[in-house]
Amino acid sequence: MTQTTTMLALALLLFLSLPQLSHQLNQEGLFLQRVKLGLSDPSGYLSDWNDRDENPCGWTGVNCDSMNSSVTSVDLSNASLAGPFPIFLCRLPSLSSISLSTTTALTPLSLFPSPTVGICFSGVIPASFALFRRLETLNLASNLLNGTIPAFLSNLTSLKWLGLAYNPFGQLSRLTDLDVSNNLLSGTIPAVIFRLRSIVQIELYNNWFSGQFPSGWSNLTELRRFDASMNELAGPIPNELCELPLESLNLCDNKLVGLLPESIALSPNLNELKVFNNSLHGSLPSQLGKHSPLQTFDVSSNNFSGEIPASLCDKGVLEQLLLIQNSFSGTIPASLGKCKTLTRVRLRDNRFSGEIPVEFWSLPHVDLLDLGENSFSGPISYMISGASNLSVLYISKNRFSGTIPKEIGSIANLLEISASDNELSGQIPSTIVNLDQLGRLDLRNNKLSGDVPMGIGSLKQLNELNLANNGLSGQIPDGVGSLPVLNYLDLSENQFSGKIPLALQNLKLNVLNLSYNHLSGDIPPLYAKAMYRDSFLGNPGLCGDIPSLCTRKDGVKNRGYLWLLRSLFILAGIVFVVGFVWFGWKFLNFRKTKKGITMLKWRSFHKLVFSEFEILNCIDEDNVIGSGSSGKVYKAVLSNGEVVAVKKLCERPKIDNESFTNVSSEKDAFEVEVETLGKIRHKNIVRLWCCCNTGDCKLLVYEYMPNGSLGDLLHSSKSDLLDWPTRFRIALDAAEGLSYLHHDYVPPIVHRDVKSNNILLDAEFGARISDFGVAKIVKTANRGAEPMSAITGSCGYIAPDAVLFGLNPTAEYAYTLRVNEKSDIYSFGVVILELVTGRRPIDPEFGEKDLVTWVCNSLDQKGTNHVIDPNLDSAFKEQISKVLDIGLLCVSSLPSIRPSMRRVVKLLQEVKAGSKTRRATKDGEVSPYCCEDPLIKEDLSCEFLAT
Repeated sequence: MTQTTTMLALALLLFLSLPQLSHQLNQEGLFLQRVKLGLSDPSGYLSDWNDRDENPCGWTGVNCDSMNSSVTSVDLSNASLAGPFPIFLCRLPSLSSISLSTTTALTPLSLFPSPTVGICFSGVIPASFALFRRLETLNLASNLLNGTIPAFLSNLTSLKWLGLAYNPFGQLSRLTDLDVSNNLLSGTIPAVIFRLRSIVQIELYNNWFSGQFPSGWSNLTELRRFDASMNELAGPIPNELCELPLESLNLCDNKLVGLLPESIALSPNLNELKVFNNSLHGSLPSQLGKHSPLQTFDVSSNNFSGEIPASLCDKGVLEQLLLIQNSFSGTIPASLGKCKTLTRVRLRDNRFSGEIPVEFWSLPHVDLLDLGENSFSGPISYMISGASNLSVLYISKNRFSGTIPKEIGSIANLLEISASDNELSGQIPSTIVNLDQLGRLDLRNNKLSGDVPMGIGSLKQLNELNLANNGLSGQIPDGVGSLPVLNYLDLSENQFSGKIPLALQNLKLNVLNLSYNHLSGDIPPLYAKAMYRDSFLGNPGLCGDIPSLCTRKDGVKNRGYLWLLRSLFILAGIVFVVGFVWFGWKFLNFRKTKKGITMLKWRSFHKLVFSEFEILNCIDEDNVIGSGSSGKVYKAVLSNGEVVAVKKLCERPKIDNESFTNVSSEKDAFEVEVETLGKIRHKNIVRLWCCCNTGDCKLLVYEYMPNGSLGDLLHSSKSDLLDWPTRFRIALDAAEGLSYLHHDYVPPIVHRDVKSNNILLDAEFGARISDFGVAKIVKTANRGAEPMSAITGSCGYIAPDAVLFGLNPTAEYAYTLRVNEKSDIYSFGVVILELVTGRRPIDPEFGEKDLVTWVCNSLDQKGTNHVIDPNLDSAFKEQISKVLDIGLLCVSSLPSIRPSMRRVVKLLQEVKAGSKTRRATKDGEVSPYCCEDPLIKEDLSCEFLAT
């Protein structure tokens, strides 16, 4: 072999030993792959963004120039992506269009031009930016943006930082309305605000602004309305702000100190002034209202002192006068008695004194008159009859004297009379029985005398009657026992005599106090028990019915005279005989009718091996295993050894700190649950065996779940029983149950109270959805959001699209809600976060935040490891992280982004399959997370798309 031949052979051998060349992805494709790596892609939208092509022009959402194959636009709309804004898009030199509509959870977004790339954006800020509901940082500085700053930026409720510097916006000379309320803005109020020469309205409320007001307010000569309430602002109110011709100034709920500037009284346009919940002090400006058409004036919860300015209603338009919880003194100016426009007056908890101007009692439009906790004296004027719109009269804890005028009975709208702790005397006027809307009558601790009006039984709305510590006498009217909603009755420390009306047994009382009177005779049998002993103390004539009720000083029980004992024995014998005969008759009739008098209605939904009588025998307080807003739950062990759970509904459900329900009565909850569960057959929904109506209460009989509720187990010392595989199974079971309700049951059902406490666990920790008391059948064809009469759901689980409006913090509240299946999905997402983190939806550690907010903030600041329950095995971290992503998708603040429950089930199933599937990559290694999705089945290095 010649030297030349040898060299050729070696070259050929070297060439054959080199790796076979393949197509190489260009630089723009590599940039787009970096975009993909930075985003969570639960739906697999970017699955074809791989390196099998020379360029990305054929990829989903990518469009290129036909001449040079450069990327010109990227469309990620409807992709359900999550993560930071894809900054590598800014490195595409020919990119002219980015579409991110309905793509959520991208934070931060920075369009600051890169010096290396040289891209500068021009034109106006696109309206699609308003869809970035979770956007926290938006940097548009140093571009060529023009036009005006769009109002829709105020819809970015999560925005923390906004950079608009170095753009040709001009001097914003035409901007008239600046609204950045309800954000997380912090720091001091920026002085740049004083460049807005044409600004008319500035709304900064409900943020975290702190520090003192900057100077420069005199520049804003057109400013009319300024609202910086609900922040952390400190220091004094600037005088130059108050010198502006303001119409409305709202600085409530801050940390302001100092005086209310005198200059505020000189504003010719001021109609609203609210500075409540601060630490302001000193006297009010003496000319308040003299030059201003004041309508609303609220300085409650400060340290103000001095007298009420007599000029407050000089313009004759004052409607709300709220001064509660200050140190005001002096009398009510006579001029306010002529202020016919007043609707709400609250002067409670001050140091006012003297008599109330006569005309002040008769203001025709006042709905709430609150004069309590002062030192007012004198009588209640008969002219109070002129207050025809009055619904609440609160004058407790003063020194009012004289009689209660009979004219008070002509105020048809009265809902409450609270006049306790005064010096009122004379009789309770008989006309008070005309107040058929009255719900509360509190006259305790006065000097009233005489009888209780006999017609008091006509007050059908009365739920509280407190006449304690007066000099009232005569008998307790029988009519008291016919008040259908009365639950608080206190007649103690009076001089009532005679018998206790037997009709009191008809009442469902939370409080009963008849102690220290002169009552005699028999205590009604319902109350003749030791538990009611304190309700009858100090009545010597009631000593026979309750042991130890009356004990003489020598320790010997007062047994009465021998003839009385004999009479009692004879009476007891008669009662026994009559009772025995009555019981026998009842029992025979019960057996004859099969269902009995007390078993009015019985319905079964499955073949039963027990009778209704066994169920009744198991309703015992020793068998209670749980309770909630709608009733108690009992464990019933039947004669055949089977165990069932019995829910007893006997009282109207009450709104507590945990739940908000719109069930108006136990009848509603009972019928909803029966009609819903009676027809459902699914392995992941609790089975309703039967139900019955006993007349006094209603019973629902379910299959028994030995491991109780997920919430009780997860947040207890037994949480170690729930390892990650068990938690994952619970999540999948619950998802399948909800998916059945939303998609497979006809008509669809919205549960409306999905939470961990309503997910029950069987002996094998299989999960079942329970408690359908507030469920709603979706009847409309389009299944859109339906308005509800009140908030449904539980705190921490309610979706942000359930809008809760709170009015004045010292006033009433109103609630509105629009609910569809997307609300269930949000609540289920919270359950997933509970399973992943091991934390409750509301926790003191979170402060005013909830679990969703805590998880999102923690992920941003500290990463995934910080939110995962440390008790879970780290070997499952990858799967836990993917389930976490599903939960975050479910709790998206935008309902349209939340996946359907059918999709959630599929995603969880993919997680389950992915955790068991391994497949070889090009390099011969095994990829720990691969999927069988047909869209990427050809990609040997596939990414797991479980989330």
